[in-house]
Amino acid sequence: MSATLAPAPKNTPAPVSPDSDSPAPSGLEITVPVRDEKSAPGWFLARSEAAWAEFQALPMPGIKDENWRYSSSKKIELADHTPAAAPTAANTAAALAATEGLKERAARFVFVNDVLVESDTANLPAGVVCVTFAEALRDHSDVLKQHFMQREMTLGSAKFAALHLAHVKAGVVVIVPKNVAIEKPVEIFHWVVGDHAAIFPHTLVVTGDNAEVSVVDHYRSLDGEGGLSIAIADLVGGRGSKITYAACQELADDAQALHLSSIVAGRDAAVKSFQVQLGASFSRSESVSDLIGEGSRSDMLSVSLPIGEQIVDQRTLQNHKAPHASSDLLYKNALYGKSRSIFSGLITVDEGAHYTDAYQTCRNLLNSNEAEATSLPGLEISADQVKCSHGATSGPISDEELFYLKARGISDSESRKLIIEGFLAGVIERFGNGELLDTLVARIDEKLERAE
Repeated sequence: MSATLAPAPKNTPAPVSPDSDSPAPSGLEITVPVRDEKSAPGWFLARSEAAWAEFQALPMPGIKDENWRYSSSKKIELADHTPAAAPTAANTAAALAATEGLKERAARFVFVNDVLVESDTANLPAGVVCVTFAEALRDHSDVLKQHFMQREMTLGSAKFAALHLAHVKAGVVVIVPKNVAIEKPVEIFHWVVGDHAAIFPHTLVVTGDNAEVSVVDHYRSLDGEGGLSIAIADLVGGRGSKITYAACQELADDAQALHLSSIVAGRDAAVKSFQVQLGASFSRSESVSDLIGEGSRSDMLSVSLPIGEQIVDQRTLQNHKAPHASSDLLYKNALYGKSRSIFSGLITVDEGAHYTDAYQTCRNLLNSNEAEATSLPGLEISADQVKCSHGATSGPISDEELFYLKARGISDSESRKLIIEGFLAGVIERFGNGELLDTLVARIDEKLERAE
């Protein structure tokens, strides 16, 4: 198997096999794309080149890697993928026809294979910067240099993050100035088309003091084709600001998805992040919240509905660095068939982060004797006067619930569907956008029909 990721620059180190530390066989050609030195600042070119070297040097995570416990990095088939080709006119037309987003929005961007095909920013307040990643590199380089991928990847996907940095060219940067509130969401669609195509979208949101913004990312496949999405979101909340972010992954059933998110919450800032996993044969999310300001808050939410043999892998870190901060994590997974879910979450409370209030809950609903859910919650506390708890549950739908509904003439399959919808709705409603809630419920209904 081979994958060509564009011509390599001179003096590129020898490629490394995805499964070992030794040089790759000559048949495997994974090479970095050539950057346009005229359109990107020097610091970005240097970081991109260094990231490529890091990608080559790092081995694929192995079975002994604690951050990949109960999972397998081999599910992300790098050797079978190439960077997505530019979309054809037919691809673009099909994507735009299938893009049914929110009616109430402040801005919308549509990408196909990491190429912008449509944008609308007419409803944004004055002073807000909401541009493509390429435009931000050109016109807002100082902000990107300060906030773009500044956190070390500690949850297991440093190799994939390096690959993302080496290839990233698409995405959206939102910069909201002090005291400005964007009442309607910024909505972004990332379409992938072409068998074995890989995309590397990036979202960066930075808010000034007391600013407010909501951003929704959608990841989807055209024509039911597979693909690979390695996406990263950086969310940086200034003092007293509010960020609400959702990543809705609905790629084709044979696709693979990796979504890495980093949250930095300043003093009295509130950041709410929401992961929705409905597609892909293998999806992995890594979410880190750094509460660096006193009085800051992070809400980490997720719902997944794996069916067949789909695997959902979730890794989280709630990192309390300042006193009087709070975090609340609620992940719910409803599993069918032979699907699997893995959740590994950790709450850390640093020295001096007194009066921390942190919670972590993962609940799994098993709708098959062959479905499997693994939960690994944890705490590391180094401060006094804290209130922290974690918990995880796994089990089937209770016979009493099914009997109650069936006794009222509701079929077994419809009863299960109603119970699962109610199980997941508690998380979705916490996101707070009614229109998005209705859209997600409709998508969940569609997948439940397939599962049944």
